[in-house]
This record gives sequence, structure tokens and C-alpha cells, in this order.
Amino acid sequence: MSILTQDQTKRICDRVLSLSKADECIVSVEGNRIGNIRFARNAVSTAGLSDDTRIEVQVAFGKRQGTATINEFDDKSLERAVRRAEDLARLAPENPEFMPAIAKTAYKASDTFVQRTANIDPEFRAQAAAYAMEACRKKGLVAAGFFTDRASFETVANSNGVFGHQVATSLDFTCTVRTEDGRGSGWVKRSARDVGRFDPREAADVAIEKALRSVDAKALEPGRYTVVMEPSATSDLLTFMIGGFNARMADEGRSFLSKQGGANRLGDKLFDQQVNIWTDPWDKDVPVLPWDGNMMPRERMHLVKDGRINALNYSRFWGQKKGQRAIGTAGNIIMAGTDKNTAELIANTKKGVLVTRTWYIRMVDPQSVALTGLTRDGTFYIENGKVKHPIKNFRFNESPVSMLNNIEEIGKPVVIGGDEANYSMLIPSMKIRDFNFTSLSDAV
Repeated sequence: MSILTQDQTKRICDRVLSLSKADECIVSVEGNRIGNIRFARNAVSTAGLSDDTRIEVQVAFGKRQGTATINEFDDKSLERAVRRAEDLARLAPENPEFMPAIAKTAYKASDTFVQRTANIDPEFRAQAAAYAMEACRKKGLVAAGFFTDRASFETVANSNGVFGHQVATSLDFTCTVRTEDGRGSGWVKRSARDVGRFDPREAADVAIEKALRSVDAKALEPGRYTVVMEPSATSDLLTFMIGGFNARMADEGRSFLSKQGGANRLGDKLFDQQVNIWTDPWDKDVPVLPWDGNMMPRERMHLVKDGRINALNYSRFWGQKKGQRAIGTAGNIIMAGTDKNTAELIANTKKGVLVTRTWYIRMVDPQSVALTGLTRDGTFYIENGKVKHPIKNFRFNESPVSMLNNIEEIGKPVVIGGDEANYSMLIPSMKIRDFNFTSLSDAV
């Protein structure tokens, strides 16, 4: 029952709205079917299929709000959820930042659903895992990984006549390969809406090759180096920066885009001329729902243009307070790149470090987006345009704001998948100067 049709969810929403006695009512119906297979030490450890569907009802009496959720769809259960939300609203204090339900609007559908991804079955999942495990057994390596595929729907409606329904699919695959003695490690991540763009053999081969090449890592003195960062490594750092484009955070002094006196840095040039970042719910590679968590319609928005801060995101409350137009919050992040692959960036590097992956990243200073973290699963020394040998992992202290101001070259963007809590991203590999490595790590 997890994937409901538009007609089915329309009937549910209409029923909930008709039951409500509040000043306004907002309904969200969503569900998903998630398949997965997990493997470790060259053997499958778990596999499964989960279904989940739920309804959220939010009502308001004046500025008093209440919310209830339920996963039963009969009339008695729907009425119980509505009455519960209304009871909570009557008890709640007034919300000083209350915004009424949005007016009737039309959503422009985005292409988030691919039927062949929704058709993934246990045999496909098993084959995706089997190639990595079998290839590693033949080479005396040990594989661990996780493949998950998702088909979902979301419907939104309110008492002002708003209605939207959309289905979506996605898949993610991660694989870590290690040598049996634990001295070498490689990793790969692949994400896609369309299973036709996913090749489990290619993905596993990348992790295998990195594991074999990373044995006998040498120590390199910490310091500032030119780095070639693969897209997964870069995206983990950029995610910490993107939240700073919230206008309220910037105006209240809680963002790297804040200025003293309550101003923000809209229009300032903060990054290299090559940096262009935008969000677009209808992008062909990383499409997302055309509304955000508050049912606001999303739009294409150019956040950074030629290194200059071009736009900030205003919530309805903050937009009203500041006299600015509000649109839906971003669901994806896209950064412009070139046709160069990572190998070409390496070939143009006289001396530097290749970083496969960053992890255990923590915020040090929100005002500058200073981060600390470690490299992992394949860090290599580059000399005269070639990967010369593996090196021990580093701890780094660096800010993505500084990184984007120190770009020498940009590569080809690739899809980095997100979930409910993270952005779907289309991010290129990058060659960055003066990246700050502060100490060594013995972990592989």
C-alpha cells in the first residue's frame, strides 16, 4: 500500500479537510518502499524491503497550531487524527511567527520518477552486491557495502485549495574494499534516479583499484598542499556552507554571509570567478519535488554567480519582515564544472594530494565555516601529473569558503545523492591550492 496514486491521496486529503473545524488545515500524505542489501566480509549480512505510509494533519485556530500523524486510513482513524491536532492547537500558545497556510498555487511537476528504478527486485540487488564480493574474493580483498533503492510518493493539500502529488525514485550504492591485512582501503559511492545510469561493476572496480593502490602508505609532512578532491569529498564539505544562504541566519549574524550591524553579504564577491552554484528542482540529473517542507513552490535560484553572492533564501516570515519575496527552500545544489575528468586534473598537477573521501567532519566556527575532519579510503601523492604513491591520511582544518576562493581547476560534475535530511547534489571534482592539512592519521 506504500505507493498510492494521485486519485487515492486526493480522496484522503479531501476527507481530512472536510473533517476539520479549525480556521485552516494542512494535510501531507507520504509513503515509500525501500529495498536494501548489505554485505560485509564478502558475504551478504542483511537484505530486506520496508513499506511505510503516513498522514500528517496540521491545523490552526488563529495563531495556535497543532499537529498529529497517523498511519491508518479508515474514516475513524482520519477523524481521530484531525481531532487530536485540533485539541493540541487549542492548548498551544500563540506562535509569534505564525504564517497562515499558503494560497492556492500550481506546482510545475519535476521528473523525479523512473519506472525501471521502481522495478528493482531482490535479484538485481543481489547481483549488485555479488559482483563486488566475487571480484574481491578473486583478488584476495574484502568487500563491505550497502545498496538501497527507493520508490516514494508525497501529496500535499490545504484548506485554501492547494494540492500537489508526485512520485519519485532513487538509488544509492556505497562500497568499501580493504586488503586482508588491513593496510589498504578504497571506497566508492554512486547515486542515481535512473537505474540505467548505475553500473555496479564500474563502481566496485573503482573501490578495488583504490584499495590495491593504497597499500604501504608513506607519511607526508602536514602542511598546505594543492589537492585534487573527488566530488564525494568536496560535497561533504560544501554541505556545511549551503545552510549559510538562509537570509535570516545572515541578517542575525549567524552565518558566514553576515556583516556587522545586521547586514548581509548579498552582492559581495567571496569566491573564485569560476564558482557558479544554483538550485533547480527541474534539473535533469538531480530533480527534486517542486515544493519544500512548508509547501512553498521551489524555483530555480542562482546562489553564486561568477563568485559573487547572488541570492539568499527568505522564509515567508522573514521575507515579510524584510520586504523580500519568499520561495521554497532548495532541495538540490548544483555547481558548474567542465568536461575534465579527475584524471585530467591530476595530469595538470605538478605536486599535490588526491583525496578520495572526507569523513568525521565537525564544525569549528560557524561564522567562517571552519571545519575539521579526516581523509579516508585512498589518499595519494601526486607528482608531475601522476599518482606516485599512497600516503597516510591527514586531519584537516579548512573552510569551504576558502576552498572556493582557492580553485585552480574544476572537473566534471557528478551526482551525489541526498535523502530527506540532505541535498541532492551535482558537484564536480576540484583542484584547490593551499588546502590545510594539520596532522597525520594512522587509520586507513
